[in-house]
Amino acid sequence: MKVGCIGLGDIAQKAYLPVLTALPGVELHLQTRTPETLRRVGDAHRIPAGQRHTDLDALLAQGLDAAFVHASTVAHPEIVTRLLEAGVATYVDKPLAYELADSQRLVQLAEERGISLAVGFNRRHAPGYTQCADHPRELILMQKNRIGLPEDPRTLVLDDFIHVVDTLRYLAPGPIDDVTVRSRVRDGLLHHVVLQLSGEGFTAIGIMNRLSGSTEEILEVSGQDTKRQVVNLAEVIDHKGQPTIRRRGDWVPVARQRGIEQLVTGFLDAVRAGKILSAKDALETHVLCEQVVREVRRSAA
Repeated sequence: MKVGCIGLGDIAQKAYLPVLTALPGVELHLQTRTPETLRRVGDAHRIPAGQRHTDLDALLAQGLDAAFVHASTVAHPEIVTRLLEAGVATYVDKPLAYELADSQRLVQLAEERGISLAVGFNRRHAPGYTQCADHPRELILMQKNRIGLPEDPRTLVLDDFIHVVDTLRYLAPGPIDDVTVRSRVRDGLLHHVVLQLSGEGFTAIGIMNRLSGSTEEILEVSGQDTKRQVVNLAEVIDHKGQPTIRRRGDWVPVARQRGIEQLVTGFLDAVRAGKILSAKDALETHVLCEQVVREVRRSAA
């Protein structure tokens, strides 16, 4: 199975290549426009010279079965379009694009061509979070905070807060009837944003503070007088009278803990089986993110 990896930045090197290079039956091809990065990463993973490429045309000439796109977000529309037009099943890091119109066009293209398009919302597959999907969820609270990183609203929401938005959608136990956004913007930079989603019998709140004083991610779901808390995707704490703590096993790989291994293998298994994966649900997360961006900018005007 010929698989391409486009873009060899931090996320590709830390999270995806360790998984892809360990899978049997995969002929991995690397592509980046930076020759030194290509040499260094290729050497580190013992990728043959013939499977290293500095341009997309050379990569596509290999007759790929699937591709993983880890290039910068601004490059996603062009790269994903080329892959889909070439009939290559495509997995792309979130987001599909910064602009909703581009995301909609890519999903429509994939649907029209009958080509798999998957978006990397790894938290839907992280063991701690999948366990929350089996817990009563009358109230959902998720925080994903950073230190000293206020940012342009669109960039912050689409590159980072999108994980919070998608996780709330994933865990919402019913249709969402109401959306509320609160935020703080100073000098054009978004300091914090709060999203509240509600429906029949539930409320879901997502928080991102870029001036938090701590880098942390905490998810809590509660209902029926019980609560499950996941701290930094590694520690699960059940509250029912007395807290019970379950920590990630010492030998559990980080990629598995964060759901990336499951996403990669699930995507490639679907490609092998000829199953077409749709990005329509992922697009709904992008639609909601666009609403958040509009509300943030409106409140800052």
